[in-house]
Amino acid sequence: MADFAFDIHATEGAARTGVLKTSRGDIRTPAFMPVGTAGTVKALYMDQVRDAGSDIILGNTYHLMLRPGADRVAKLGGLHSFSGWRGPMLTDSGGFQVWSLSKLRKMSEKGVEFQSHLDGSKHMLSPERSIEIQAKLLGADICMQLDECTNFPATRDEAAGSMELSLRWGKRSLTAFGERDLQSLFAIIQGSTFSDLRQVSAQASVDTKVNGIGYGGYAIGGLAVGEGHDAMVETLENVMPYLPATRPRYLMGVGKPIDLVESVARGVDMFDCVVPTRSGRHGQVWSDFGSYNIKRAEFSENLDPLDPSINCPASRDYSKAYLHHLIRSGELLGGMLLSWHNIAYFQNLMSRIRHAIREGDFDKFACDFRRNWQK
Repeated sequence: MADFAFDIHATEGAARTGVLKTSRGDIRTPAFMPVGTAGTVKALYMDQVRDAGSDIILGNTYHLMLRPGADRVAKLGGLHSFSGWRGPMLTDSGGFQVWSLSKLRKMSEKGVEFQSHLDGSKHMLSPERSIEIQAKLLGADICMQLDECTNFPATRDEAAGSMELSLRWGKRSLTAFGERDLQSLFAIIQGSTFSDLRQVSAQASVDTKVNGIGYGGYAIGGLAVGEGHDAMVETLENVMPYLPATRPRYLMGVGKPIDLVESVARGVDMFDCVVPTRSGRHGQVWSDFGSYNIKRAEFSENLDPLDPSINCPASRDYSKAYLHHLIRSGELLGGMLLSWHNIAYFQNLMSRIRHAIREGDFDKFACDFRRNWQK
């Protein structure tokens, strides 16, 4: 991981801004990663994703290993070449998707045996296979250990068992990953909403090393699964003191704009979520005041753009009336434009957050944002 460096440029309280350097480019933090599930950020061209302000995107191990197949992606030059995304890329381990297939999977110490949701074929995803797919076949810049995403709600014993299995899988993932100059492996902290289990998971992950090499960063998993905003924030407050300040911290699968602001205030550096594109395809528009659906009749003759302050054609150059018409008519362009705006809005929000931290104004920024959100 010699080509990876994390430099913190400014802090305010627990919030910090900096740069995660990779061989494929710099990632400005706090960073939001659009989700490219099947090798594409749905409904967007890669240059639109980049021009909206995205430094890094996320790829999905589970979906790509099933279709078109990880070996085929490798044969075609790896996921960067295959998809046309030239910047840094992070891949998830496949653990979350397999967890969601509760009726189609069987968990064991070896890994997860599951049936494909596409054709019913059987597969085994072990820590070693997950790392092979991510690091070797897909060629991700940042890979994730295989973990078990804990059910919510869970008893303390269930959460402890799941967390301990993830720790063992993490060490196997680190062993399989080995020493790589151009790639980095992140640990995933589990423990549900139990603060003592989160602390055990964090401390054990920080202490885990193979041949003197530890993790390049630390992710907080198992949140945004139904626990609610307040429980998420409380969990972050409990776990953050146990993660090293010199490594990036990644909150997986989060979230709404208010979640991003509150999590940055507690020291998170990286995020990913399907919210901007998934909601955009269904007519939902995001802003500092929450979200609204462009299908509503009140927008049928509204000539205002979505947000002229954002340097994005979808935000600036199309009226709400036109977008209302596209979505109500089922036109593909409607979902494309709203997804583009939402990605641009999320990246604009991260840019404003980074600026506020650099200027020492983040506390005021967060207070103003909370007030607007409540409106």
